[in-house]
Amino acid sequence: MDRATLARSIDQTLLKPTVGFAEAAAWMEAGAGQGFASLCVSPFLVPLAAQRCAGTGTLVCSVVGFPLGYSNTESKAEEAAHLVDLGCHEIDMVLNYAALLEGEDEFVRDDVAAVVRTVAARSDQAIVKVILETGYLDEAQIARGCGLCVEAGAQYVKTSTGFGPRGASIDDVRIMRATVGPDVGVKAAGGIRDLDTALEMLAAGASRLGTSSGIEILEAFDARG
Repeated sequence: MDRATLARSIDQTLLKPTVGFAEAAAWMEAGAGQGFASLCVSPFLVPLAAQRCAGTGTLVCSVVGFPLGYSNTESKAEEAAHLVDLGCHEIDMVLNYAALLEGEDEFVRDDVAAVVRTVAARSDQAIVKVILETGYLDEAQIARGCGLCVEAGAQYVKTSTGFGPRGASIDDVRIMRATVGPDVGVKAAGGIRDLDTALEMLAAGASRLGTSSGIEILEAFDARG
């Protein structure tokens, strides 16, 4: 793997609830030219990120139903539509894992499908990644949730918000990849702070990494030669 390929696997992420416009602008300035797949930011920062990322090849990502996933389906769809209109290319929505835990599979699938349809209607380039929050789920629930996301038309499944009981694990990624097959993306997020962890997640089957340590990971890659 070369540096560019590693960078393109990273969603450089800033979702801290205390970060405002000025701090975010400096962070975007540092990240926009690194070759990341996206800068993933809080919804109110999407217009600023769209300005800063224009012409760089790095996309804008933001979150819907974040971080608990229990927003009404209509609210999630409306939020996603607005974000795409503001310049967001990738939507990371949180699955209603309370419904998943209770076995309400049709509700879960319809919740995801509503966001997928809304995003597709707004842009044929935008995609949806669905966060399962795997720290609350057992292996069977992870697999079932991934299957419902695929049925709903999501382009990616994702492990964690970073605000749940734990971040991504290698086992999570392996289960998710085995469930969704080769044509749906798997995003590992939560607790990926160093190069070795990033490479382990990619080797386990992740196609995208969510991390706030993307620059540090690339610097470690460069230092390793």
